[in-house]
Amino acid sequence: MKAVVTGATGATGKELLKLLLKDERITQVIALVRRSLNITHPKLQAAIVDFDNQQEWHSLVKGDVAFSCMGTTLKAAGSKAAQYKVDYEYQYAFAEAARQNDIPAFVLISAGMANPKSLVFYSRMKGELERAIQLLHFKSLVILRPGLLSRPDTDRSGEKVSEGMLNFFNKLGLFKNMAPLRVNKLAELMLHYAKQAPEGTHIVGSGRILKEIAEK
Repeated sequence: MKAVVTGATGATGKELLKLLLKDERITQVIALVRRSLNITHPKLQAAIVDFDNQQEWHSLVKGDVAFSCMGTTLKAAGSKAAQYKVDYEYQYAFAEAARQNDIPAFVLISAGMANPKSLVFYSRMKGELERAIQLLHFKSLVILRPGLLSRPDTDRSGEKVSEGMLNFFNKLGLFKNMAPLRVNKLAELMLHYAKQAPEGTHIVGSGRILKEIAEK
């Protein structure tokens, strides 16, 4: 099985890349990145690309499954327009290339509150991306909507505060479907779905994600 990945320098993408390189069923991994991965592996082809120039990398998006782990924060991007470019435009261009190159399976990390009609910019953007990718009609499309992600050594103060609060409420038996999710566990679930490649579109919410991980 040949896999193509975007977002391999991010928290979840790094964990997914490790799993892909270790898995015997995965014969090749093509990672489209905006900066160096600083790792080498016989199965890995890392390509530093300009996502604004699809013609440059379109032909690289070929394989059996494509994973989209790309994303940024408003703070890191600097503006809503810059964040939209990364979280919507780049990811849609990647999905479009995958579909045009006949990749049958696509796995997307979205967001727990994704909704194209949301009044919240981030949730609306994620919902619009989900809707647009669904219209590409992949043979197998899995959209994962995790809640708060627990990233190792994160420098995002808001995430730290939110994770601490959720852990406190979880101990009281509250908000169990919103428990923080470790990125390595999310990566494991992404690979699991890729191997299964269920036909049709499957949107997997936070509660179901946590349940499936607990059952593994």
